[in-house]
Amino acid sequence: MERLGLIAGNGKFPFLILDAARAQGFEVIVAAIKEETFPEIESHGAAAVHWFSLGELSKLIETFQSAGVRRAIMAGQVRHKQIFSSIRPDWRLAKILFSLTTRSTDSLLGAVATVLAEEGIALESSTSLLEPLLVKSGVLTKREPTEQERKNIEYGRGVARRLAQDDIGQTVVIAEAACVAVEAMEGTDATIERAGQIMRSMQGDASTLSRALIVVKIAKPNQDMRFDVPVVGVKTIEVMIAAGASCLALDAGRCLLLDGEKVIDAANAAGIAMVAEGK
Repeated sequence: MERLGLIAGNGKFPFLILDAARAQGFEVIVAAIKEETFPEIESHGAAAVHWFSLGELSKLIETFQSAGVRRAIMAGQVRHKQIFSSIRPDWRLAKILFSLTTRSTDSLLGAVATVLAEEGIALESSTSLLEPLLVKSGVLTKREPTEQERKNIEYGRGVARRLAQDDIGQTVVIAEAACVAVEAMEGTDATIERAGQIMRSMQGDASTLSRALIVVKIAKPNQDMRFDVPVVGVKTIEVMIAAGASCLALDAGRCLLLDGEKVIDAANAAGIAMVAEGK
């Protein structure tokens, strides 16, 4: 039986990968991150689970090599602020960090992938086992975006593309062609929450802005599907409801619905429109 390495961050994503890999006959060796991975991974059917702290790259490589792992997948979020604040790098990762010209997640993970490849471990696309969960093109919900929502989506996509091009973030929140919040290191849900707080703080003002927020989440122009893949789940919809957001726009074929159809069901129940564009 072929062995597959799984570098697991937080959230449900690693569990989906683990289930899909086992269903396809892989024996899965999990490298779990102490600061991120849910402890339930221990009882989810992996052949072995090894725990690492952020920064222990040499230990990760040695563990995979000892287990005969030649292919690996990275799945689950590692919070950006954790990477560049809480990390205690070993000599191998320190060497990578000192070589970076930009402190972006893509540049760091890309360098890690190169080191893994040099050690005989190929890092593969995290969506290779989850094709059915990639969002399809078109209107996904019963309700279509209104004409005004579509205008906001078009504006938001333009803003998001410029941000993503510089690897700043992948999510923007728009109200009436005004950018309310952009994602940086805090993540999508925190960005949406902050947008809701901003709009609530303006309730007493004589504002011309509509209170309905539009969330646009895109893939980067040259998105490396091996890591940092855009994902949304039921929790995203719950955060949108709390923030007063009415519409969610995604990139077709390049964003994962972590909870599958349950995401769309939750959006329908809340009257939120979901639409995906692209391939």
